[in-house]
Amino acid sequence: MSAASFAVAGAVLASGTYALRWGGVSAGARVSLTDEAALLVERAVAVLLVAVVLTGTLDEGVETSDHTRAVGVVAGVVAALARAPLVVVVLVAVLVTALLRAW
Repeated sequence: MSAASFAVAGAVLASGTYALRWGGVSAGARVSLTDEAALLVERAVAVLLVAVVLTGTLDEGVETSDHTRAVGVVAGVVAALARAPLVVVVLVAVLVTALLRAW
C-alpha cells in the first residue's frame, strides 16, 4: 500500500467515524428509547466489546495465538474486577504474559 492510498484510507475512516458520532449525537436528542430498548443497547455494547477482546486475544492473523496471551488477559480481567487502577490492570496483564513466555 502506498503512502497516498494509506492517507486516503485513513481520511475516509476518520470521516466516517466522525459522521457516525455526529449522527448519534444528533439522533440522541430527537429519539427516545423505551426501557427495554435501552437495556438491549447496553447489553449489545457489552457483547461487542467482549467479542473484540476475544478476537484480539485468541486470533493472531490466520493462526490462533498462544495460550500466554489468553492467560494474560484473564489476569487483567481479574485485576479489573478487583477494582485496580487501569495502569495496574495493564501492568498485570503484561507481566503475566511476559513471565509465562519467558518461562
